[in-house]
Amino acid sequence: MSTKTIYDFKALEFSGNYKSLSDFQGKVLLIVNTASGCYFRKQFKTLEKLYQQYKDQGFEILAFPSNDFANQEPRTGLNLETYCRIQEGITFPVFKRIHIKGEFVDPLYKFLSDKDENGVVNSVPLWNFHKYLIDRDGKVVDFYYSFTSPLSSTIIRQIESLLQK
Repeated sequence: MSTKTIYDFKALEFSGNYKSLSDFQGKVLLIVNTASGCYFRKQFKTLEKLYQQYKDQGFEILAFPSNDFANQEPRTGLNLETYCRIQEGITFPVFKRIHIKGEFVDPLYKFLSDKDENGVVNSVPLWNFHKYLIDRDGKVVDFYYSFTSPLSSTIIRQIESLLQK
């Protein structure tokens, strides 16, 4: 079993600074790869609704835009940040665009998707809006495919259970 947690990683902010994921220690996290040109982009609204519902209880969503599937995230930098904040109304953290699969996969996503790394799940994202649920200790608990709504009873039940621990 892996002793690594997501707290061992960092993410690049739009400002160009790295944010240590240890800053989210003690929170329940939903980590999602996003793309503004994807059919599933309507999940931005449901992700924001989920975030607003649970953020005061120690819940956080971390979005990682990626252009790895059918070039559905052509935006970068300020253009991407503006789209997420203004057009989609997202208030949860969104990081700079990364690779979530393949030869240049970001180390965080290698950890999230590989059972040899995280000790729990084997699930490389098959498309945009693949979701990973992380417990308060920074460990991967579960994953959900793109077609699973962020407001599904399964996700909500698991988040509520983790928030009570």
